[in-house]
Order: sequence, then C-alpha cells, then structure tokens
Amino acid sequence: MTKQELCAAAVAAMQKAYAPYSGCLVGAALLTESGKVYTGCNIENASFSTTVCAERTAIFKAVSEGERRFAMIAVAGGKGGVLTGAFPPCGVCRQVMAEFCSADFPILLVTGGGTFEETTLGALLPLAFSKDKVDK
Repeated sequence: MTKQELCAAAVAAMQKAYAPYSGCLVGAALLTESGKVYTGCNIENASFSTTVCAERTAIFKAVSEGERRFAMIAVAGGKGGVLTGAFPPCGVCRQVMAEFCSADFPILLVTGGGTFEETTLGALLPLAFSKDKVDK
C-alpha cells in the first residue's frame, strides 16, 4: 500500500465519524507490518471524557484482532469534514501509539488535495512514557 492510498483510506474513514458536539470529523488508517489496514473514526459522546479518537479506534481494532506490529498511520480531519490542513493526533493517542510503536514510527498528516505531511511519533512525543519506565 502506498502512502497516498493510506491517506485516502483515512479520508474515507473520516466520513464515518460521529461528532455531533465538536463537528470535527477525524479518520485514521493504520497499516500493520503484515500488510493489513485498520481504519477508525472519532466517536464523540455527550459525556465528553468517553469520546474515542480515530487513531485509538484503528489501533484498538488492530490489537483486538491480534495485531501488535504497525508500519505507519495516516490521519485526516477537519471541521465539518473539510480538510483544511494537518490534524495531528492528540496527546492520549500519541501515548497509545508509544505503547506499540518506536520513535521512528511514521505518521502521515493529510493536508488535503492529495497531499500530506510526514512526521514521526518521536517528533510528536519526544519524551514518551514507555514500557521500560514501568519495567524498572
């Protein structure tokens, strides 16, 4: 799967989001090392703390199917479902990624018009709290 195809899958997932409160639709497409793609969308709730982001939806779907090794993720989002630039993962999603991914894990931020910005988990979460901190 190309990076452009993964970004397109994130945009398609974005259209399935349930976001009646913020109006921000977000989609994610997670590519596993085995070549499978798991998509997710954000799902809001009137009790805001129970809202789940698109990135975590995709990761949790993959983990629930036995996947633990991820190659990259694409994230697309925007108010009213309109792509208006990069929509980076929130801090909670970054921390969940750190549970399964190394600092060089590629994150594609869809910017619209078939373009994306590429970054890494380490760039977005430079001082991640990781398993090695708990294992000591």
